[in-house]
Amino acid sequence: MSDPEANDITELLRACSDGETGAFDRLIPLVYDDLRAIARQRLSMEPATPTLDTTDVVHEAYLRLVPQATATWRDRAHFFAISSKVIRHLLIDRARERLALKRGGGAIHVPLADELNGEEPRTIDLLALDEALSGLGEMDERLERVVECRFFGGLSMPDTAEALGRSLRSVERDWRRARAYLFRALS
Repeated sequence: MSDPEANDITELLRACSDGETGAFDRLIPLVYDDLRAIARQRLSMEPATPTLDTTDVVHEAYLRLVPQATATWRDRAHFFAISSKVIRHLLIDRARERLALKRGGGAIHVPLADELNGEEPRTIDLLALDEALSGLGEMDERLERVVECRFFGGLSMPDTAEALGRSLRSVERDWRRARAYLFRALS
């Protein structure tokens, strides 16, 4: 993304925060491709499902973001951090629906990015990941936010640091701690 485009996004987010009518609708075309990339990345890691595709995820995320359109958005990174959280909850909700329909079977499995212990990437149950993340959040909410940005949002380390308003070094340490916790919780 070019700097002028990032500046346009930040300006539109500020306009949304100020309650400017139509600002959120002008914002979506600028972030749509980024949201699709995040959704595509998340969906590529789970079994094929005819009921959910990249467009569905982006559109459902949009519907969940609309009520927050006048939230106080700091910048582009903050928007994508919130979008990551929305996508996480959307995928968790879908996994729960599918699990309920199949009475215990069919939980969505996704590989965890950046292997936890240097082994081959493994497939984990998305619902188990959500439960482990909730436990992590009770222990340290900051670590949970890092995982949301990195895993569900697909943000880079620098973007995660920017979104969370923390130094890159702190986010790197938090990412290592969070992965270690999740590895233990999911083993």
